[in-house]
Amino acid sequence: MGTGRARVRVRIRVEGIVQGVGFRPHVHSLARRLELSGWVGNDGHGVFIEAEGVPGDVARFQEDLRGQAPPLAVIHRMTATAIPARGERGFRIAASRDGDQRVTLISPDIATCDDCLGELFDPADRRYRHPFVNCTNCGPRFTIIRDLPYDRPATTMAGFAMCGECEREYLDPSDRRFHAQPICCPACGPVLRLLDGGAPHGGGDDPIVAAAEVLRAGGVLAVKGLGGYHLAVDAADEEAARTLRARKRREDRPFAIMVPDLRAAHALCELDDESERLLTGPRRPIVLLPRRSGAAPAGAVAPGDRTLGLMLPYTPVHHLLAAEFTRPYVLTSGNLSDEPIAHRDGDALVRLAGIADAFLTHDRPIHIRADDSVVLVARGRVLPLRRSRGYAPEPLRLSPPARRPVLACGAELKSTFCLARRGYAFVSQHMGDLENYETLRSFTEGIEHLGRLLGITPGLVAHDLHPEYLSTKYALDLESVDLTGVQHHHAHIASCLADNAESGPVIGVAFDGLGYGTDGTIWGGELLVADLVGFTRAGRLAPVPMPGGTAAIRQPWRMAAAHLDAAYGAALPEDLPVRTRHGTRWDEVLAVARAGTNSPLTSSAGRLFDAVAAILGLRDTAGYEGQAAIALEQRADPAEGGAYPARILDEGSLVTIQVADLVRAVVEETRAGVVPALVSARFHNGLAAVTAAACARIRESTGIGTVALSGGVFQNRLLLDRLAGALGLGGFRVLTHRAVPPNDGGISFGQAAVAAARDVLGHPRPGS
Repeated sequence: MGTGRARVRVRIRVEGIVQGVGFRPHVHSLARRLELSGWVGNDGHGVFIEAEGVPGDVARFQEDLRGQAPPLAVIHRMTATAIPARGERGFRIAASRDGDQRVTLISPDIATCDDCLGELFDPADRRYRHPFVNCTNCGPRFTIIRDLPYDRPATTMAGFAMCGECEREYLDPSDRRFHAQPICCPACGPVLRLLDGGAPHGGGDDPIVAAAEVLRAGGVLAVKGLGGYHLAVDAADEEAARTLRARKRREDRPFAIMVPDLRAAHALCELDDESERLLTGPRRPIVLLPRRSGAAPAGAVAPGDRTLGLMLPYTPVHHLLAAEFTRPYVLTSGNLSDEPIAHRDGDALVRLAGIADAFLTHDRPIHIRADDSVVLVARGRVLPLRRSRGYAPEPLRLSPPARRPVLACGAELKSTFCLARRGYAFVSQHMGDLENYETLRSFTEGIEHLGRLLGITPGLVAHDLHPEYLSTKYALDLESVDLTGVQHHHAHIASCLADNAESGPVIGVAFDGLGYGTDGTIWGGELLVADLVGFTRAGRLAPVPMPGGTAAIRQPWRMAAAHLDAAYGAALPEDLPVRTRHGTRWDEVLAVARAGTNSPLTSSAGRLFDAVAAILGLRDTAGYEGQAAIALEQRADPAEGGAYPARILDEGSLVTIQVADLVRAVVEETRAGVVPALVSARFHNGLAAVTAAACARIRESTGIGTVALSGGVFQNRLLLDRLAGALGLGGFRVLTHRAVPPNDGGISFGQAAVAAARDVLGHPRPGS
């Protein structure tokens, strides 16, 4: 091809996730096959290409660039400009270069691919049982990158000089390890070790074999993963699981389980096709799944939980350990309760010293911590609950595009931040709760690091309206930026809109634990008429006092007292169990609530769920936010179709759902001997039905036929299913989350979308 015919030359720019994913070898291979001349290289904008050949071959080259792209590549934009032919021969890989303004998109960390797994377990391969086998299709990315362009010197592999064989593969465009930056082998790569109290473990030469023995003996093993350390115990060992709970100070929250393969997953949980796809895909999140009756894990792994969080191995270390141990093992974040995951070796050895009996670690540094992601399948679609390893910092599309670079600081709990430029929004990995100092430091360092990688210097900063959120205080302390406050529940609905590439207006149902309202009360059960610029509060759950403020989050029985007082007043039955369990404290809490002392009014749906859980005797106290509400969902019988009725009142411009009707129905049926499984289901169904009816009433006055569902309460699969179903039957189009969580982990994305829309439209309307 190409000889003796007129030649053309094009300059091509490819933007997207095109570095560290085998894109340059892909380009080189295509060009060589079509006998084109020119070059390909990386820079701060993505990939640059010049290609020369006969017109038909150059056209075919451009088609195949996109159509045959490597599996991990994501092309967002490709442009081509005709330039004069040069008459050169040969196609080469050009040296990487940095640019003045970076727009390169960074790949998330990717689970070990099948080709590398084949080598890992092939005794004839030189990488047999090498714990760091990787290629351009898999392995660490975001967690090891220190700078861009993505080349080895800018990663934590910089300290490992390639041996001759690895260098040959690295430089060979036909090899799948061509320019695989973490490339290594037993001769030149990191070294895996098993430590006992900071010293080498005396369990033999193979650290994997010795680590498996720690698990078999009932010990707690710390394992260094991609984004931090985990803590592992035998999932079938009750004593080991209890020991881990006690040492980690994690009383109730379920542990995730790593299973060796799909067969083991099926033995523990009910799986559908989508769940299998998630478990075996390149992102490898924790997937929350319905538990099989009689499933094998120890009771202390997920006490009283009808679901289990399962994941499959995603690093060579995990695969080797799973092959040696062969049974499911707990794999939970390496930290004390409420602390961020430990990721630096020295810090991990100190912080986890009182928890782990041994450390399976290595000398490849982790630059950025990243927890495991968590998802579930609801209504046949993926619903993310925690977006972190495997997903972040893969960009999300933003429309309208940001006119100026944006920083959105998120909320306080389940914190994330978001940087946005033009049509891209980069939501950070899950940070945790900013009330913890180490998490706050990780938050501030993360903004600086990701901003530097992406070349984003914010000119516009979005923040929550709550003046005491540390994320808000961080925003207000920044200099030389414009600030825009975004109401918490508006940000929830905006995140759902942006997640679905829509701008509104919609009827937004924002149900969560709490958020600072524009009227000085605590919102959390909101019906908004909203677009990306602003909102109007159109409806709410009837507010009640929140006795003791934040104490009511930790003690759901306080919310039961408030809701029962609103429903019954002095006519509340004296012998109601939730009341008798707390004796004189009940009357004291009611007095505080009625006086309004440290008892802000709240419309919170999350606190309503807490109250019902306490009334049913499921949880009077909560070890973590939302625990009582989760218990209520877990107890509900999904086959029950009955629903408690509730009224809707027009109070001025607000539609108000009378939740007292639901509370009275819960009490009366419980006193009549109806089992909690049916009461919980009828409460869920009743709340869904009345919320759908309230949306229909708002539609009558607005003409809006689309509803967006967001907020942490919509992690509740049963409520989401019932409400979406009722809305669908009512003729509504329903939007739910796809790429970011409905909880506060999605707030920063919503704030960024609002800030960008206000900036583009020059319309600062905040809401009312």
